[in-house]
Amino acid sequence: MGPGLFWNFSSKANCSVPQSLLQTMLLSRMAGMKEQQFTEEKPLLQEQRGQDTEMENCETLMPTGDWKEHDIETPYGMLHVVIRGAPKGNKPAILTYHDVGLNHKLCFNSFFHNEDMQEITKHFVVCHVDAPGQQIGASQMPQGYQYPTMDQLAGMLPSVVQHFGFKSIVGIGVGAGAYILAKFALVFPDLVEGLVLLNIDPNGKGWIDWATGKLSGLTSALPDTVLPHLFSQEELMNNTELVQSYRQQINNTINQVNLQLFWNMYNSRRDLEMNRTGTIINAKTLKCPVMLVVGDNAPAEEGVVECNSKLDPTNTTFLKMADSGGLPQLTQPGKLSEAFKYFLQGMGYIAYVKDRRLSGGPVPSASMTRLARSRTASLTSGSSIESSRIRGFTHTDSNEGQVSHAMEVSC
Repeated sequence: MGPGLFWNFSSKANCSVPQSLLQTMLLSRMAGMKEQQFTEEKPLLQEQRGQDTEMENCETLMPTGDWKEHDIETPYGMLHVVIRGAPKGNKPAILTYHDVGLNHKLCFNSFFHNEDMQEITKHFVVCHVDAPGQQIGASQMPQGYQYPTMDQLAGMLPSVVQHFGFKSIVGIGVGAGAYILAKFALVFPDLVEGLVLLNIDPNGKGWIDWATGKLSGLTSALPDTVLPHLFSQEELMNNTELVQSYRQQINNTINQVNLQLFWNMYNSRRDLEMNRTGTIINAKTLKCPVMLVVGDNAPAEEGVVECNSKLDPTNTTFLKMADSGGLPQLTQPGKLSEAFKYFLQGMGYIAYVKDRRLSGGPVPSASMTRLARSRTASLTSGSSIESSRIRGFTHTDSNEGQVSHAMEVSC
């Protein structure tokens, strides 16, 4: 399939409209809904971003409270969004998208309430997106409602960017949300400055997997069908308190009809058509910096490894977290937020960060950002993330002729 055909905003599989025309049509339709237009600006160089960050003081930080809910009209229906803060200067917004069986609260509350993460978010506007009908208290979708395809879910996000006047985003997605953000970045690369993708599976399901899922759905309650997608086999076998809690919350706080629609659509997704063959300029892959995250022995481990093989190794970090289970943002929020700091620093944001374990005060980014800025090595640590700061980055993948960048973290 040619590059002009891989993105399909319609529900029909054989759309032959060129990708550039689809983008033009979508943006034109959005412009008719809102008076505000996108203003195209060249991205800042890293040096310029760093200068902007260093000039910040406490009076320009984002407020820590005041979350506001919005229902945003998009070409494919209404979208529930929760936002804190307002766009500031040329900084991107942090935009999140949750996994199937969750919503922004169940997926990200532990992560964003972590003290280290709040050190980051006070510098940025934060925007949580709930997939249609998945938010707490959502009304049941009417009978016959056609749930948006995965392509269309990604096609809703430009409306969010336009509605709030974001110049760009740094996306954090988990599972299905990671897939949707990757789709969004492939079609609108100018709107995405970076991606943190947890448990992403770039592959569509084959008919055997599809049939197995259907049989499982006939014999199990919906929460028990979704849980193996979210948690590791070890967690499920031990029936941990976390698993029990999420089984109850999925059953009691998310409309089961709406969840079934989202689950069916995710399981009918197509492959993310990415590859890094040929030159980096011509490769059909993500152009922005990417951090891939997966827990050890997580159900998504194989998919994340394959996704890593399809990305540009010079701007991709692969983070495998030990002792984190299927959802690292829940079980290891501190470790993940620390890695996110380095990721943002490598992009030129957050010139100074606070690391209480080293000095008890602000630490210059020059001594703290080897994880994010190094594009010359592969790192494996069997002890802790602290060791990632002192190990040398020396390994080069000779098969690719390019650098790779990976790390393994345990607590």
